[in-house]
Amino acid sequence: MSPPGASPPVALTGIKPTGSPTLGNWLGAIRPAVELTRDHRALYFIADYHALTTIHDGDALRELTYEITATWIALGLDPFESLLYRQSDVPEVFEVTWILSCFAPKGLLNRAHAYKAALDANSAAGRTTDDGVSMGLFNYPVLMAADIVAFDADVVPVGLDQKQHIEIARDLVDAVNLAYGPVLKPPAPLIREEAETIPGTDGRKMSKSYGNTLPVFAPANEMRKRIMRIVTDSRRPEDPKDPETDTLFRIYRAVAPEADVAILRDRYLEGGIGYGDVKKDLAARIEESLDEPRGVYERLMADRGELDRILAGGADRAREIAGDVLDRLRAAVGTGERLGSERRAGVGR
Repeated sequence: MSPPGASPPVALTGIKPTGSPTLGNWLGAIRPAVELTRDHRALYFIADYHALTTIHDGDALRELTYEITATWIALGLDPFESLLYRQSDVPEVFEVTWILSCFAPKGLLNRAHAYKAALDANSAAGRTTDDGVSMGLFNYPVLMAADIVAFDADVVPVGLDQKQHIEIARDLVDAVNLAYGPVLKPPAPLIREEAETIPGTDGRKMSKSYGNTLPVFAPANEMRKRIMRIVTDSRRPEDPKDPETDTLFRIYRAVAPEADVAILRDRYLEGGIGYGDVKKDLAARIEESLDEPRGVYERLMADRGELDRILAGGADRAREIAGDVLDRLRAAVGTGERLGSERRAGVGR
């Protein structure tokens, strides 16, 4: 919590539109991100240019951008209290990207996890080292750094697997500041240790790549069918069960009140409840929790003009913030005089 009278810290979160949102996205990312708005000035952006590294279908990318925008709003994000914008609508970010690129050692980017994973996959498959590796993938960490520093973000909520991106951003900020003085603000990762990984229907982490997801706004009957297919062991209803290793219990724990979770835990440990009953209860709780948000989502998806207006309004506000940072950078590196808000408004439109 910020001290009385102090400005709240700025938190920035990017949302990549690479697939329809899942229950895991809601419980593991969206809900904690919305809670963050209580004591942070929160900025959220749809990372459509990041998605371009894997999606080369324009219609699909536009549709997924709408889906992600509508989902976050339906699940509690107030786009007027916080700031919600589309990455591609803020051209200042891409000029910042180029400036940061000029301070990014190739060796640093060689060590980026995504690039190394692509090389390892090629090696394992007997392909040439850089087969299928685009410069977009290689430069991904630089664009991510620009997304962050262009808004003077104090913290970036990430999982442990994303911490390296913040470290790279800090390295680039340090390089710029070493050359020109304190021009850019170094960001810090905000890692929530208590954030739980939501399992999929097969017990592994819920992931579109595994095909084990529960789409957050799937029709109620489809959601029930998927929940009934969740893999369980062969224990009978009267047998004691381990709640900590059970997929059903771990999902239930994320959606049910603590008192009900405690009751179910006791029934697991003592025996006396079957997995089929737990699945029915879980489906009912999820349906109840998502009934009202589903209505908001469907209304927004039926009115793309409203989504466009929300994103455009967010972009206007975002450009003001990023423009001020870019002005500082341009003045420091000597690429032009400070633009000022009036001149900047006509650039990139």
